[in-house]
Amino acid sequence: MNRLVALVAVTALGCSAAAAQEKLKVGVVATLSGPPAVLGQQLRNGFQLAVKSLGGRLGGREVELVIVDDELKPDVAVNKVRALVERDKVEFVVGPIFSNILQAIMKPATEGGAILISPNAGTSNFAGKECNPNFFVTSYQNDQVFGVSGKHAQDAGLKRVFLMAPNYQAGRDALAGFKAHYKGEVVDEVYVPLNQLDYSAELSRIAAAKPDAVYVFLPGGMGVNFVKQFRQAALADRMTFLSAFTVDESTLPAQQDAALGFFGGANWAPNLDTPQNKAFVAAYEKEFGAVPATYAFQSYDAALLIDGALKLTQGRTTDKAALQAAMKKANFTSLRGDFKFNTNNYPIQDFYLVKVAKRADGKFQTEIAKKIFDDHADGHAKDCPMK
Repeated sequence: MNRLVALVAVTALGCSAAAAQEKLKVGVVATLSGPPAVLGQQLRNGFQLAVKSLGGRLGGREVELVIVDDELKPDVAVNKVRALVERDKVEFVVGPIFSNILQAIMKPATEGGAILISPNAGTSNFAGKECNPNFFVTSYQNDQVFGVSGKHAQDAGLKRVFLMAPNYQAGRDALAGFKAHYKGEVVDEVYVPLNQLDYSAELSRIAAAKPDAVYVFLPGGMGVNFVKQFRQAALADRMTFLSAFTVDESTLPAQQDAALGFFGGANWAPNLDTPQNKAFVAAYEKEFGAVPATYAFQSYDAALLIDGALKLTQGRTTDKAALQAAMKKANFTSLRGDFKFNTNNYPIQDFYLVKVAKRADGKFQTEIAKKIFDDHADGHAKDCPMK
């Protein structure tokens, strides 16, 4: 009997060891084509850099990445995520950039058995009543970062503001987030088609309105074109430029001097003074020859999150309740410094007003102008049934 027990024990140990050596499959979903591809490339690069910095392993398990382009098309994204979960058997899905894609892939990812981690999109519905134990965010709830400019505009006494954003969920969140903290006059509120690149009509409206400030959320190629056209229209000296994701490290290489002095809101900047962030920025610039943007740092943090959680579960992912609990503990040191999850699995963190600057080496980056929110929790967590 003792020999039988010993044999069973040895067999079980062998199975456990074999399981520990199985590759951890992670799907990365990002927009990698069209004008917004620069954002998706930052997301992909940040995650890949983190895995490389951890020796190709997360939580002790060798990583196999499956990277897909959602093409900024919800139906394409749904099909590709289903393939990731059902065919490729990924255990984590990391992405996407855009909120309309997040809305589309939530169900196939989480109901398919994967843990979905968003390193960018953070819509209000999934922060509140539709929160999900298989969904975690390493970025922000959209309203929070948009509220930075609203709070600054209010505190700075800017009395009249012109608002503009793309006509999709994140765009609506952007303007709602601004208005939640701004009590002055909104002289106009304009929604443009996603991926619009010509803003001559909108610039005429801005010039006619004569606001104290313009606040825009125009990510990727949209922001590149708008900033150049805004500067060419000689509006930069007539009003304050406030934004979110319109002037950042993904767009500045194309905008350059046209964006100098423009403001944005963020939970991070390349010059944030933490040892981990300094090492990350240096490694990213060496690896990719560019200054990292928030999309890169937040996806880097997503990899650290997985690594920290799997260290708590000894690399195991089969017990979903245990894995969810390990994820909620946020067992890692974020590049941004202070970080913890609220009950809705969205972060509680600091937010800053950032300003575009030109470095001594000629590269452009955003730099922290001042802290706007300290340990800021989103307002939708109270509606989340998870506790």
